[in-house]
Amino acid sequence: MKLKELRQKRWFKIVSNRYVLLLLIFAFWMFFLDSNSWLTHHELDQEVNELQENKEYYQKEIAKDGATINKLNDSFELESYARQHYYMKRANEDIFIIQYDTID
Repeated sequence: MKLKELRQKRWFKIVSNRYVLLLLIFAFWMFFLDSNSWLTHHELDQEVNELQENKEYYQKEIAKDGATINKLNDSFELESYARQHYYMKRANEDIFIIQYDTID
């Protein structure tokens, strides 16, 4: 196909229009090469979603810890928590910790 025949094609006339060429170059630049490109925004959106998930997780953990703190205001609950987690005891008690061996 010669250049003269190529210039007669309808799609070549449309693509070779300088405004269309300028628009295509501009679109390519904005989507891929610019500092505010679509790729950059996509990565930042993913990071924002991840941070929002982390925020929700930590808010749930804060609520759970707040419930634990409110429960520990009772002296009986505080004593029970200290016995279970820190193996504390009263002065006249002995504590026996039983560990089971796992057989492989």
